Amino acid sequence: MHARFPLMLVALLALPVSINDAPMRGFTAASARAERDWERRFLAIPDPDSLREAMRVLSARPHHLGSARDSANAVWIRDRIRGWGLQAEIETFHVLFPTPLQRVVELIGPRRFAARLREPAIKQDPSTAQQAEQLPTYNAYSPDGDVTAPLVYVNYGVPEDYVRLERMGISVKGAIVIARYGRSWRGIKPKVAAEHGAVGCLIYSDPEDDGYHVGDTYPGGPFRPPEGVQRGSVLDMPQYPGDPLTPGVGATEGAKRLERAQATTIPKIPVQPLSSADAEPLLAAIRGRPVPAGWAGGLPITYHVGPGPARVHLRLRFDWKLVPVYDVITRIPGAERPDEWVVRGNHHDAWVNGAEDPISGAVAVLEEARAYGRLLEQGWKPRRTIVLALWDGEEPVLLGSTEWVEAHADELRRKAVAYLNTDGNGRGRLNADGAPALARVLSEVGRDVTDPETNLSVYKRSHLGEIASAHNPDQRRQARERGDLLIDPMGSGSDYTAFYHHLGIPSLNLGFGGEGGGGVYHSIYDTFHWFTTFSDTSFVYGRALAQTVGLLTMRLAGAEVLPYEFGRLSDRVEGNLKEVQDLAKTVRDSIIEQNRELEESTFVAMNDPRLPMVPPAREDVPPFLNFAPLQNAAARLKSATSRFETAYAARPDSGGLDQTAADRLNALLLRAEHALAPPAGLPGRPWYAQLISAPGRYTGYGAKTMPGVREAIEAKRWGEAEAQSAVLGRALEAEAAVLDTASTLLEQMRKK
Repeated sequence: MHARFPLMLVALLALPVSINDAPMRGFTAASARAERDWERRFLAIPDPDSLREAMRVLSARPHHLGSARDSANAVWIRDRIRGWGLQAEIETFHVLFPTPLQRVVELIGPRRFAARLREPAIKQDPSTAQQAEQLPTYNAYSPDGDVTAPLVYVNYGVPEDYVRLERMGISVKGAIVIARYGRSWRGIKPKVAAEHGAVGCLIYSDPEDDGYHVGDTYPGGPFRPPEGVQRGSVLDMPQYPGDPLTPGVGATEGAKRLERAQATTIPKIPVQPLSSADAEPLLAAIRGRPVPAGWAGGLPITYHVGPGPARVHLRLRFDWKLVPVYDVITRIPGAERPDEWVVRGNHHDAWVNGAEDPISGAVAVLEEARAYGRLLEQGWKPRRTIVLALWDGEEPVLLGSTEWVEAHADELRRKAVAYLNTDGNGRGRLNADGAPALARVLSEVGRDVTDPETNLSVYKRSHLGEIASAHNPDQRRQARERGDLLIDPMGSGSDYTAFYHHLGIPSLNLGFGGEGGGGVYHSIYDTFHWFTTFSDTSFVYGRALAQTVGLLTMRLAGAEVLPYEFGRLSDRVEGNLKEVQDLAKTVRDSIIEQNRELEESTFVAMNDPRLPMVPPAREDVPPFLNFAPLQNAAARLKSATSRFETAYAARPDSGGLDQTAADRLNALLLRAEHALAPPAGLPGRPWYAQLISAPGRYTGYGAKTMPGVREAIEAKRWGEAEAQSAVLGRALEAEAAVLDTASTLLEQMRKK
């Protein structure tokens, strides 16, 4: 949760926000005036009542992928958009999506207990009683399995937890592990468990992280009740997202598919999620050593690691069927550059009713579409084509967006200038992650939208939030000095993944949040009643989201020159380079220190006959890594971005650029961003081509910056680390070369 700042101070600082006449990146003075006139009209259109009504309809019934309501919602969305005068179609793919046939989790010793594996309805919320239409509580793509084994508690089930267990002399080989949600994407937990020899995995929501220790639980408050369960996919998303049977190609009806046994993203062991109410008797039955410091959760028990005497029987069986995905795709043709696309998306499928996730974001896309329809009636014509997408199948791991991107990959590489994503919305300040090249244009847009609670601009509130939440004085100073909004690195977990990580298309993931809170994620309690009671109750942040992303879409679609700015990229590269250099030194120093301690303990053993003689398990000291290619490339990029900004600022303004010059410049700018995602991709997972950031192999959602270099160092693969340093260096050099060519073009225009 983001830090709050005093509302009284905000009130003193607040000034009404309106679109001003400040320079707009990518526009001449004349074209900016025309653009601002249309933007003023756009900002007046999004309406909280319209957002509320659309959410009421779309979240009225459970609408998971493959359900009758899912297809009905897609048709309703398409027809509604057509009613506003826009071109909307449904594009269909066919994907693997298993649902449960049998689920059993039972404690068989030292006493018996059968987990309920269901969420009870709440009388205050009628939507929770739609049990015949609700998906059961399960983890999608868990393999079938029938295992009985001792139970071991593994904390969050991330790699460092297993290191701790090994130091305690505890093995999970042949055991069923129980891990709490958090600290990594859920699919990492069974992956790591299987790597350590476990035969099954249970994942539960501990109230310390997600329940009554955080705040009052639903219906009395917004947090997860004891019986609440987090559904979710457990595919190995850091390997590749989308349909597990069609990696790299669109899952059309006649697509060639892998056999299920060949799909490397499907876990190796059965996995089942639990509520804290179901998990408590299992955890209470574990004995053995008490857990280490920091491992105890919020249940009223003493947490033990095990193994035993608790033994658990886990039996799961699924239908493993193909189901249709219904992507709703809307196109607004560009008047001057129809073959340059700005793509904007949010998904429409949910695990159950999904009012917050995803409908609070989907209704913003609908409001943007309604506003564009109104503007088109008044004579507005975007320069570039706008593509609005309401994706299906996001929840089972980005199915609709990934298959659409893979099916249209060649066209998107040539045409897509940006992808703008949302995935739900709340209250608070604007948060963004993605391509640093879009920081400037987002910041300009943020200055033109009013935050509904503070009356500050969206930009100002977010900037103040960055300062307030800084971890140290250095970060605070940097936040104060930064003129643009902070764009965090992109991991994964939403529909931007195929655009940014696979094709290298500049992307942003946007949403408001940080105020309030809640814990109904992926449960039956994420309903219209919950949202209108505890979240954006008046839908003013839904309006702010539609205004912000809609304005950003218009700005990208209307600019004469693509409004990328590369200084923030250079800054990120510089910072990340220092981080990986420091990481390499830390790992090297750690190995040297461990070897020294081994030598000392061996010496003591040799001189004390009472101690057993243990041969030292020394580790080779790694070489000093050669970061010179990466350092040189970072310096070259910094120089090229500086030159480009100088040339861009001095470009001729009156009359703008002629069509031929603008075409050449925009084509160069598109190439610059694509240079960061060469086709070879990352080691061992080539689907991920983006070299600046990627989901970590063992984080999933969380981003790893310079992932090829960083993860090789973490794994102590020193040759690979040097090789990846050179690969990234070549990509940065390629981007710098394109920027230098663009600078030369601008400089020549200035001389004419």
